[in-house]
Amino acid sequence: MRRVFTALAALSIAASVLPVAAEAQTSQRQRERGGQQQQASGEDAAPSRAPRIAPLRRRANAGPCPYVKILYDAARYVELEGGRAAVANVGYTGEIEGISSDCEYREADPIRVDMDVLFNLGRGPQATGEQRTYRYWIAVTERNNAILSKEYFDLPVNFEGQRTASVTEKRTIVIPRAGIETSGSNFEILVGFDVTPEMAEFNRSGSRFRVNAGTTPAAPSPASAPSQ
Repeated sequence: MRRVFTALAALSIAASVLPVAAEAQTSQRQRERGGQQQQASGEDAAPSRAPRIAPLRRRANAGPCPYVKILYDAARYVELEGGRAAVANVGYTGEIEGISSDCEYREADPIRVDMDVLFNLGRGPQATGEQRTYRYWIAVTERNNAILSKEYFDLPVNFEGQRTASVTEKRTIVIPRAGIETSGSNFEILVGFDVTPEMAEFNRSGSRFRVNAGTTPAAPSPASAPSQ
């Protein structure tokens, strides 16, 4: 008889616990559903966010870019009246200040090289006008080897009453490739002024005038003037 009472008591406790557990589970599901709905509504209300990682603009190249350099012998352009290296004899001057470049090629495509070339230019005492057309070239070579192509460009400059001017030239060079295994590292791109042999020798010697050569020097102050 005692066993019967014990079984009935266990059934009674189980019957009272099950509704409570079921109710707790139902409340938990409702809270989770409500939280999800609230989160969804919040996402709808909030402005869209930019991706944390920007997509790549283009695929990677098939290899490295060609080397782009300024040829030292032709990096400067200095006109010297009578061939004498003196400030008073300077006509028009120029210097290739720097180059920025990028390239693109994939699979068996030719190599496309986009370049920005910065020129600093000047007028010395022997300059005869405010306008001058300089000439420069861009050559493609096998690295440390033969020249494959060389193209000349005109650079018209108007100084507009100033002694100096800066000009940036944008150029695109296309290099054919013998095959898919030929990378940009097999090539060099050289840039320089179209100079005379005398100008090239002047550059090789390390002598130079700044591009603002010919500007009037400041008069000495009374304190620095020599005494009579």
